[in-house]
Amino acid sequence: MPRAANVSPMKAVVYTRYGSPDELKLSEVPTPEPKDDEVLVRVHATSLNRSDWEGLIGKPWYARLGGVRKPRRKVLGSDIAGRVEKTGSNVTDWQPGDEVFADALSVMGGFAELICVPANILARKPVSMSFEEAACLPQAGAIAWQGIGEKVRAGQRVLINGAGGGTGMYAIQLAKLLGAEVTGVDNAEKLEFMRSVGADHVIDYEAEDFTRKRYDVILDLVAYRNVFAYKRALNPHGRYQFVGGSAGTLLQTLLLGPLTGKKIRMLVVRQGAKHLAPFIELCKAGKIRTVIDRRFSLSEVPQALRYLGEGHAKGKIVISPLG
Repeated sequence: MPRAANVSPMKAVVYTRYGSPDELKLSEVPTPEPKDDEVLVRVHATSLNRSDWEGLIGKPWYARLGGVRKPRRKVLGSDIAGRVEKTGSNVTDWQPGDEVFADALSVMGGFAELICVPANILARKPVSMSFEEAACLPQAGAIAWQGIGEKVRAGQRVLINGAGGGTGMYAIQLAKLLGAEVTGVDNAEKLEFMRSVGADHVIDYEAEDFTRKRYDVILDLVAYRNVFAYKRALNPHGRYQFVGGSAGTLLQTLLLGPLTGKKIRMLVVRQGAKHLAPFIELCKAGKIRTVIDRRFSLSEVPQALRYLGEGHAKGKIVISPLG
């Protein structure tokens, strides 16, 4: 819960136990007061990530690292964009009115009218981008850039599992921009969407086992297969990178991946806008586009998370507290 202050309350979407979107309630809570090294940001847009869904339901088990029995942070939402409202006494880089964006995964609290964040995680919003577009970038852009932009070479065969969501949307475009042959995997509802953002081939995971063919790079956003199936799917010098998925696959990847003789690893994503600079330049140049599937108001966060959790989202979903 945001820290209390003797000021007027604000609206936030709060939950106190793990479960379905029905646990989420729009409530009035104390407006947070920034500490010395923090900044208070008025949120103009927050984008949804798989981490929000996992934090809501408390699954896989690593989603409960911040609170085993109940969530320690009562307001979800991490990828935010907005305007600086107030700064802490030690903050000199930001002033009220500055337009900023950030990955606030370390503190959460984006499903609210205002959020306090450490000053050092903020980045200046590009003038050419809307608040909505900027809010879509932090997590999805970082994973796509570090998993694809820093790894893929022209002529390689690339597969992205879970490619119909926000991260996949960026990853497909990056791989194509780098000259790769790209295969996107997701449910049947998202096949046309993956084609629309550049995938050369698309696979419905319920109809076809994508590990029966070989690839040079696999970025797995929703891993659930046996680690040896991924070994089979890699060319001799191929690389498999796991980002999200089942706890069993995570443990197998960490423990058995190095023993397979292939580069089967978890992608440890470096957080922070400074790691996104090359990706943001591509977006500003119009070489990478952001597709926003749906927009919801703050009161509609439960519906938005249900839509995401049920696997319908094509591209990004955005919450606008000002809407």
